[in-house]
Amino acid sequence: MSKLERRITIAAVVIPFIGFVAAIVLLWGEGVTALDLGILALMYFISGMGITTGYHRLLTHRSFETKPWIRAAFAIAGSMSVQGAPIHWVADHRKHHDFSDEPGDPHSPHTHGKPGWRGVIAGWWHSHMGWLFSRDDRASASRYARDLKNDPTITWVDKHFFSWVLLGLAIPFTLGLAIGGSLYAGFTAFLWGGLARIFMQHHATWSVNSICHMYGKQPFEIEDQSRNNWAVAMVALGEGWHHNHHAFPTSAKHGLLRGQLDPSYMMIKSLEAVGLAWNVRTPSDDAMQKKLRTPGSERPFENSPSDSPAFLAPDPSPTTAVGAGAAIAASPLADAAQDDAFDGSQTAERDALGVS
Repeated sequence: MSKLERRITIAAVVIPFIGFVAAIVLLWGEGVTALDLGILALMYFISGMGITTGYHRLLTHRSFETKPWIRAAFAIAGSMSVQGAPIHWVADHRKHHDFSDEPGDPHSPHTHGKPGWRGVIAGWWHSHMGWLFSRDDRASASRYARDLKNDPTITWVDKHFFSWVLLGLAIPFTLGLAIGGSLYAGFTAFLWGGLARIFMQHHATWSVNSICHMYGKQPFEIEDQSRNNWAVAMVALGEGWHHNHHAFPTSAKHGLLRGQLDPSYMMIKSLEAVGLAWNVRTPSDDAMQKKLRTPGSERPFENSPSDSPAFLAPDPSPTTAVGAGAAIAASPLADAAQDDAFDGSQTAERDALGVS
């Protein structure tokens, strides 16, 4: 990681934190209004759906299809969350599935090998935030997101990433100014709907990487350490049903079991209802039944890599190819010699999937 990249990353993490602290100070001094909270909720929903429905389920896993202008709108909304431009976000996430909780996973809490509580803390830190400041195990976009690099709509959005970041800050300020009628109303809306919202969304998404690979339920028989965590699901618009997602990577629906609320899937179904989404992928009941664990067979938390790579886990769903490797098989991978090396077993699975 270059010095410029590191400085940009630090700024993207620290500035929203400062804004969040300032917003809390104003809240303590009764400097927050219903307008501020309404704008916060609106911006959280828009940019949050950009990440969960757009970056993740649409661009990364191609769990549904939609019109180009909706792809662009989701990618722009996701960019306003300041979690990185869409192409490299997708590349990192596809690599995460390919190496889930094994060496090569960009943000696993289980690949450090440190014993006891020190290992737990080190793993949590790395998977939550630490990986952002390192180029170790980061994905090559030419290998993992070649389809998006060849997509003119997404490359245009990606190229103008910083413009969308500024737009995500300008919208709450403009709404606060227009509705509240003063510069101060615009400023407090900017703090809550802009900086504080970005801070909250950062930690909601990062909690999927960290908490959802450490604490929660594992109803399906797969080989990685992904977990379902209801608290993360609440703040991450359904993404906290992360174990379900790893069991069926290309499913548009993550809340697969009874009582699992999934607002992002509701958004996809709403688009489908009005003809703006199609080929929405979900696993069959039979596929889910075949993968369900027997009662009491959930594996305990482990602070070490599991014995078998996650991408070797079979996926009987007719919509998800043959395994968690289908998460990256959704796009053609570039055969670039300078990119990440893969061992023979991974190459064999790609050959089976017809992926170069």
